Amino acid sequence: MILVTGATGTIGSELVRQLVARDIPVRGMTRRELPGFVQADFDDPESLRKAIVGVDAVFLLSAPGPWVPDHDEAMVAAAVDGGVPRIVKLSAIGSTGEGRPASWHAAGESAVRDSGLAWTILRPAGFASNVLRWLPAIRAGQPIPNQTGDGGHGFVDPRDVAAVAAAALVSVSVSGDHDGQTYTLTGPELLSVPDQVAIMSDVLGRALRVVDVPLEVYAEQLRAAGLDEAVVSVALRGATLVRDGGERTLTDDVERVLGRPAGTFRAWVESNRAAFG
Repeated sequence: MILVTGATGTIGSELVRQLVARDIPVRGMTRRELPGFVQADFDDPESLRKAIVGVDAVFLLSAPGPWVPDHDEAMVAAAVDGGVPRIVKLSAIGSTGEGRPASWHAAGESAVRDSGLAWTILRPAGFASNVLRWLPAIRAGQPIPNQTGDGGHGFVDPRDVAAVAAAALVSVSVSGDHDGQTYTLTGPELLSVPDQVAIMSDVLGRALRVVDVPLEVYAEQLRAAGLDEAVVSVALRGATLVRDGGERTLTDDVERVLGRPAGTFRAWVESNRAAFG
């Protein structure tokens, strides 16, 4: 039995789908009461203890934010107390970088490593599916906002992240190949926002445009959306890092784990064409 936290999100829902397709027992965890899911909250230790009863492995996914260290440490403690043999944590690329969104994961990574459990840490690059946030602009015929200039990034297909997670989770009953491993998961190519938009234009048959958004304008947009100043600061550092070429990382970890090349951004757009209307 595998417990998947964040089971209704991008990676969690895809992981549940893949595990079910392989006839692997899975228990999805959410904070809301939903049919077919176990309700639990990272801030409620008792609910976590109930969620892990009878569980053989935990997929630990905490929603991004300054609360990630507390949430990760709470689940690790529950897993240790409950005698769960294995934990797989979804972190993020650059998790050791100070002042970056991924640095929220550093404490959780340490807790996982020090837990005494079999563990695997996944550090994915930005998801190919993040372009779905551009849907309002696309549907309104507006240019797609670009906060990162020509900076390249190794966007990864969420399906690949879920597939690697599934491989690591089931290794507790198959082999120890993934024990103590930290995988940095990227796609096969570096792409800038203009590169992504050009690919989308070609696949969708639509002439999509890009508009550069200065970082000071981006900051005001984030504040207007009600985001905490700490989150705004981290988002700006992340955008600056990409813009300055600091996220030009590609690995073959997806291929090493799955035995096939990582999916391309073009392939993701093609298979999700319907989402763009």
